[in-house]
Amino acid sequence: MEPIKKEARGIQKQLVKWRRYLHQHPETGAEVPETAAFVARRLRAMGLEVRTGVGGHGVVATLRGKKPGKTLAIRSDMDGLLVREETGLAFASKNEGRMHACGHDAHMAMTLGAAQVLSRHRGELAGNVKFLFQPAEEGPGGAKPMIRDGALKNPKVDAVIGMHIGTIWTEAKLGQVYVSHGPMLAAMDRIDVKIKGKGGHGAAPHRAVDPVSMACQVVTALQTIVSREVNPVEPTVVTIGKIAGGSAYNVIPGEVALEGTVRVLKQELREFLNRRIEGIIRGVTAAMRGEYEYRYTYGYPPVTNDARFTEEFAEVAREIVGPRNVKEIPEPSMCGEDMAYFLNAAPGTYFFLAGCNRRKGQVHPHHHSRFDVDEEVFWKGTALLSAMALRWLGGRKG
Repeated sequence: MEPIKKEARGIQKQLVKWRRYLHQHPETGAEVPETAAFVARRLRAMGLEVRTGVGGHGVVATLRGKKPGKTLAIRSDMDGLLVREETGLAFASKNEGRMHACGHDAHMAMTLGAAQVLSRHRGELAGNVKFLFQPAEEGPGGAKPMIRDGALKNPKVDAVIGMHIGTIWTEAKLGQVYVSHGPMLAAMDRIDVKIKGKGGHGAAPHRAVDPVSMACQVVTALQTIVSREVNPVEPTVVTIGKIAGGSAYNVIPGEVALEGTVRVLKQELREFLNRRIEGIIRGVTAAMRGEYEYRYTYGYPPVTNDARFTEEFAEVAREIVGPRNVKEIPEPSMCGEDMAYFLNAAPGTYFFLAGCNRRKGQVHPHHHSRFDVDEEVFWKGTALLSAMALRWLGGRKG
């Protein structure tokens, strides 16, 4: 692995340059035309087969090895966030109200770096490497449209790998790699509820059917699902994040709207929660003479890594960053990621690269207006992706 580490270190300045340009020009959601064009130009310059407009603004680049074999996909997200940057960086966002506040700029730079390194090792690859650059990870979701548009076909993808940089697991030290041999991130579902009553004067509640009271009962009752109906060892979150209703302090409104999120690590638990949430809403509103509308939206599924592939990656990571710097994630995060769709389509792994340096003031969490990462670890991300591709398509046995 030493030659790969040396090559990755050798393009460290280029990785930083790419990242800083991308950081200055963030785009959000599914609309990332300039970002996609930037990525595509560089991939073509490396001699890769590039397809643009995949599932929208997705980019798929294929590096074909000199020998036949399987295909490994390396995935990077491209979108920023609707956040006004307050980092004070010399290369801060030039697009007002938009910011790369989740490290996707770094992901793109490190993945482009892997494409550059691997393009020099085409002769050693028994198979192909596909680079998947997807929009809309932060929403509404870019992985699924890309898959529908054939991103994992021609050639068919047999395994997939991706990474996230930052501070998701705060105990991680700069440059360490965290892996999970199973569930890593939660499903990310949404609930929308409309509680319907009968409006009236606040001084005459007996003539109305109060949706505010019903909404309060519903929110309280929903918490008992987690505390009394789900196995205590199963990580589960039911959060109501928004309540909207009413127009004046002395008026009982006709309806109240609730919005919330559900986070779990197992598909069967998602289906159970969907049924029970509606059951509780139905019971409360019926008991209090009201009605309701309910919608449960299945969002990103859980991110679940393949144990065998993950262990193979962990072996590579130990050679790149040292055995002491490869750790098992202590517990899954209840955040979500649409990398899950790629991992549902092909076995693989999603790993975490600790990339924030407290000594440089990089203490702010993802999605914060002052979020930043330490560029010194970029070569490690490139080396990790490149070395895994070479191991899996070149030096692997069986």
